[in-house]
Amino acid sequence: MATTAAASALPKSGAVSKGYNFASTWDQNAPLTEQQKSAIAALSQAVAERPFPANLEKSVGKDGGADVAEKEDALEEAGAMDAVLVNTHQFYKWFAELESVMKSETEEKYRLYETTLQERVNTCDGILKQVDDTLNLFEELQSLHLSVATKTKTLHDACDQLLVEKQRLIEFAEALRTRLNYFDELENVSSSFYSQNMNIGNEQFLPLLKRLDDCISYVESNPQYAESAVYLVKFRQLQSRALGMIRSHVLSILKSASSQVQAAIRGSNSGKAVVTEGMEASLIYVRFKAAASELKPILGEIESRSSRKEYVQILSECHSLFCEQRLYLVRGMVQQRISEYAKKEALPSLTRSGCAYLMEKHISSFNVASQACQFEHQLFAHFFPSSAEDVSSIAPLMDPLCTYLYDTLRPRLIYEGNIDSLCELVDILKVEVLGEQLSRRGESVAGLRPILQRILADVHERLAFCARTHIREEVVF
Repeated sequence: MATTAAASALPKSGAVSKGYNFASTWDQNAPLTEQQKSAIAALSQAVAERPFPANLEKSVGKDGGADVAEKEDALEEAGAMDAVLVNTHQFYKWFAELESVMKSETEEKYRLYETTLQERVNTCDGILKQVDDTLNLFEELQSLHLSVATKTKTLHDACDQLLVEKQRLIEFAEALRTRLNYFDELENVSSSFYSQNMNIGNEQFLPLLKRLDDCISYVESNPQYAESAVYLVKFRQLQSRALGMIRSHVLSILKSASSQVQAAIRGSNSGKAVVTEGMEASLIYVRFKAAASELKPILGEIESRSSRKEYVQILSECHSLFCEQRLYLVRGMVQQRISEYAKKEALPSLTRSGCAYLMEKHISSFNVASQACQFEHQLFAHFFPSSAEDVSSIAPLMDPLCTYLYDTLRPRLIYEGNIDSLCELVDILKVEVLGEQLSRRGESVAGLRPILQRILADVHERLAFCARTHIREEVVF
């Protein structure tokens, strides 16, 4: 009884109360899972029977039973006592130590759990820190990527702009090179034209002349370029030199052809052979026509460029040179033939024969050589195909030939007083010559029209004078 009363009078253990409160608060704040609770129950069951401490087990002895041995083992494990419990004080001391050990063992799993949690928290903190570092690195990388992308876009835009600028500069350089080519040609054309091997027969002459014309046209149409006036003067000097070479070449060929014809005629005469009119015509026309093969290419080029004033002038000079050489060859023959007609025939017959000689075959006494003007026009058309339709081009040749007939007829018209003869002349000139023959022959004898109209006007004037004289002398008085 005394023992029971003493036990009930003992105060409750504060360690147990605090342990219970701590465990209750822990369970509330950190509830365990069913698996954890099962593990704790299994652990509690495993340690439900604790052995006595070693000292107690020794004190009780072999006959002390299992309880004394278990207490001794517990006291030995706790290290609370080194001797046998003999009084209450030692028991309370041992119990306090045991309670401390129990409390320590009870809290051990929570401390381990706390340590585990703390490690995991630290691990999570480390992971979060790594994640934060990774995020920072990612943000930095993203910022760098954005910067690189911006720089790349700027570089691409700059490259595109440079490509556009390059293309524009290439186009500008090509356009500039195209324009400068015309000015650079000055040196090339100059060296070619002043070369000792350059002549009209050179196959490079006409292409160089065309290139020179293109350069002159370009410089003339762009006077705003620097020194364009200087280049234009130099180009024109080269053109004048080239055209002078052409003129000299044409004159040389025409003179050579004339000399060959004259030499052939003189050679025939020196051989005491009779040079008939047909033979002379063959020498004058056929052989002279063969010389055109050398001049046709260059003359064709000149006629094709007759829209330019420089070529109009050189073409006119070539016309004059041709007419001059032809007149030199045929004027003696025409003058001789008209003089023969004047000696043998009356005025009306002379007019008819002279016009027929100049225009066509004479009906009775003239041979093939009688077509003077027609042959000359055909020969002129052979040399100058594009200029043959212009009657004024061959006028330097036609006018002198027709003037021989006019100079022969005019003195006899002045002394002709027979009105019937004058009327016959008007009929011959107006109807036969101008009305029939001239219209039938067309452009080939159109050069005769002015001189024939002049002769007709003189005949009208003489007829009017004779009519007035006749009226005054025969009718009035």
